[in-house]
Amino acid sequence: MARENPKVEEPEESDLEVTGHPKTWAAGVPGVYHSMQPALKNMGVERSRKTLLALNQKDGFDCMSCAWPDPGHRKTFEFCENGAKAVTWEATPVVVGSDFWADHPVSDLRQRSEYWLGMQGRLTEPVYKAAGEDHYRPVSWERAIRIVADKLKALPDPNQATFYTSGRTSNEAAFLYQLFIRAYGTNNLPDCSNMCHESSGWGMGQTIGVGKATVSYDDYGKADLIIIMGQNPGTNHPRMLTALEEAKDAGGTIVAVNPLPEAGLIRYKNPQRVRGIIGHGTDLADQFLQVRIGGDMALLQAVSKRVLDAEAANPGKVLDHTFLAEHCHGLDELRAHLANLDEAAVLEATGLRSEEIDELAARYIAADKVIITWAMGITQQKKGVATIKEIINLLLLRGNIGKPGAGASPIRGHSNVQGDRTMGIWEQMPPAFLDALGQEFDFAPPRDHGLDAVQTVRGMRDGGVKVFVGLGGNFVGAMSDTAAAEAAMENTDLSVQISTKLNHSHAVTGAEALILPTLGRTEIDRQASGPQFVSVEDTVSAVHASHGTVEPVAPGLLSEVAIVSRLAAATVGDRTSADWAGFEKDYDLIREHISRVVVGCEDYNRKIRQKGGFVLPNGPRDSRTFHTPTGKAMLTVNELEHVDRPAGTLILQTMRSHDQFNTTIYGNNDRYRGIKKGREVVFVNPEDLAELGLADGQHVDILGVYKDNVARVLRNYRVVSYPSAKGCAAAYYPEANVLVPLESVAEGSQTPASKAVIVRLAPVKVLEEEPAAAG
Repeated sequence: MARENPKVEEPEESDLEVTGHPKTWAAGVPGVYHSMQPALKNMGVERSRKTLLALNQKDGFDCMSCAWPDPGHRKTFEFCENGAKAVTWEATPVVVGSDFWADHPVSDLRQRSEYWLGMQGRLTEPVYKAAGEDHYRPVSWERAIRIVADKLKALPDPNQATFYTSGRTSNEAAFLYQLFIRAYGTNNLPDCSNMCHESSGWGMGQTIGVGKATVSYDDYGKADLIIIMGQNPGTNHPRMLTALEEAKDAGGTIVAVNPLPEAGLIRYKNPQRVRGIIGHGTDLADQFLQVRIGGDMALLQAVSKRVLDAEAANPGKVLDHTFLAEHCHGLDELRAHLANLDEAAVLEATGLRSEEIDELAARYIAADKVIITWAMGITQQKKGVATIKEIINLLLLRGNIGKPGAGASPIRGHSNVQGDRTMGIWEQMPPAFLDALGQEFDFAPPRDHGLDAVQTVRGMRDGGVKVFVGLGGNFVGAMSDTAAAEAAMENTDLSVQISTKLNHSHAVTGAEALILPTLGRTEIDRQASGPQFVSVEDTVSAVHASHGTVEPVAPGLLSEVAIVSRLAAATVGDRTSADWAGFEKDYDLIREHISRVVVGCEDYNRKIRQKGGFVLPNGPRDSRTFHTPTGKAMLTVNELEHVDRPAGTLILQTMRSHDQFNTTIYGNNDRYRGIKKGREVVFVNPEDLAELGLADGQHVDILGVYKDNVARVLRNYRVVSYPSAKGCAAAYYPEANVLVPLESVAEGSQTPASKAVIVRLAPVKVLEEEPAAAG
């Protein structure tokens, strides 16, 4: 079955094509083609059938891409284009052979793109790079485990090690991983949530007592109004488009708030409906507010002020007074604060007209059931936490939490990032969880808060962290301030990556480095007690089983559970009562412990075997119960601050192309934005180009502007004239991470502020050819 890695061509600068204006609709027949063509080409008919027909089914496996929830009734084809690409990427029979490591030194891998690295195929054997060497070399599993364990046990302080987690990690592996780490003696548990939705957890936790969505999948179809902020569902979670279409069919309205127009929020051509194949499809957004980057907080305050003003003009007719009196605290303080809101400042921050804000406020007041949903366009701002608090303020004013068709809905972008947090992957787990964990396994977990992602980079940079272990993901590639992250990783004694495929974090290493290959979610996981399944939690707190359906791509691969169990047994041994060998043999044993440690997971083995799984309790959603210091939902006062843009600069946001998932690049195209065969582009409003004296097609260096005066630059990027918000620009992640300063973070959550990067565009000087010498 396995095949050798193919020759992969890196795109040349001359290959780049800008095909025209951005698309005004998403999916349709092209979505089907771009789903199936890579699958059939790379996996073949049979492997494609076994994987894609099982994807997101109740007896199949959960998509390793986004965390969008599954409907109660599943279609035969319950996947989107990017889900199909994710499966193809993981389940490919192409493998990295043993000779690859001799042919490609680490210094060569470092020069390769994420696309090239991922296309080399699946990792199939442990490899080790010794200190002072430039090559990985295959080693046995026994030696690989021993190298890690010996290094960890030799550290004088367990806080000199840090343990990263990716959102693809299952609940079972995540629970064991955090147990292992805390038994080792540290809470250094950075995870990918630190980089994306940490702001949601902080903002919601401080206002309603829970950092998770207060809606279910079905609520979308019941909503009168859905406000979509700072996200691009057509690319990042395309199955959401079906739920939005269902909402429109039921009479709901949709408002999109975003600096860029996105095809998936304009019109959706559902490929499983006749009108999506041969018809117009479904128009989605009834109103598009093209807000400036960083202007969302001002917009929300302005809408809330209009709601309060409408109540003052029509006493008792606008606010939900019963809900506010029984369940909320802080209304008077919020009203007094917003009474002084400066409309001119709002218009400057948002780039909108008063009439546009009036229209949104009128829609909100007219709707009985409202959902506000958001993603990283909100969370990765300096005021991300405060902006989310303003979302909660607006919802609370009219009782839009804790009733059908209404609520707060952060859309998390990785399939089990929320489940990992539920299982204890957090550097700040509350005392109640640590108490239960210690009681269950007869040990005393550490209590001091550990390091998050940004603090981990600082710790490695400054020499306090000597060992880095990554359970999945691409920490160096995903992290802000690429140069700082790379230098920090290179300052460690040992870096360990548990991975399915190559990425940039395998090419930027500690003095010693290990790659431990693991099974993918698509693959059958056979252990001593028989085939195993794992479980995951989606963005609305639904927990369900995931069963691999195809044979592993190579013999000898270990599951994440097996790798963690063996690392723990070799490192912490009998410091706890954990049966590490038993956990590897039978995952039911892990779930038995989860049922006694994790609130809401009681009787886990029975509930996870129910068709479709179960839903975790959620106080605000289920009973309007708010676990805050006052026992009520908190209306909060937040000081308005918008992003300051000095003359001659732009505010840049990083973003994904349509052909990628996080740092995984499936191809070098972005067809919804008209880009082919390249990624080195910067999207700029045409009015800004004129003011800056630049032209479409010109090449520029993108220079970061930050108070530390560190040189951060992207070289030779092609300018694309694009209808972005005035004063705003965009470039692709992760390449543009180099421009995001490590210290530029959201207040409170420390999420990198990747949606508020001040840049200058410097024209690239074109060297004229010298005339040929005479003679």
